[in-house]
Amino acid sequence: MPIINVKVSAAKSEPLSHAIADMLLEKTSRILRKRADLTAITIDYVDPAHWIVGGRSLAAQRKSSFYFDIKVVDETNTKAEKAQYIEEVFSAFAELLGELHPESYVYVQDVRATAYGYGGRTQEYRFQHAA
Repeated sequence: MPIINVKVSAAKSEPLSHAIADMLLEKTSRILRKRADLTAITIDYVDPAHWIVGGRSLAAQRKSSFYFDIKVVDETNTKAEKAQYIEEVFSAFAELLGELHPESYVYVQDVRATAYGYGGRTQEYRFQHAA
C-alpha cells in the first residue's frame, strides 16, 4: 500500500517509466516486504536544464538525478531494511539514468497508521479488523 512519488531528470519516456516502476516494485516488495499489488507509483520528468544542484543545472554538469519518497507505516521496517533499500535503489537508478549526481535522494517516510490509508480506511483500522 505504499505510494511512491518519483522525479527523474530525463526526457519523458514510457519505456523508462516502466523500467523505473518495475525496479521499484521489485525492491519495495523484496526489501521492504510491501505488496506489489497495493503499491502505487507516480513518475514526473524534469528537464535536466531545469534541475539545479549547487547553482548549476544538471544539463551543464552532464549528470542525472532523481528524487523519490515512499510512504510506509511506521514500525513496519527496520533501519537495516531501509538502509539496504536506499543503497540498492540508488545503484539501480544509476544503471537506468547514467552518471548520477550524488545529490540524488530517497526518502522513506514512516507515517502513523492512524493517519495513513487507502480505500477510505486507515491502516490502523485494517490492523484492528484483520481476521
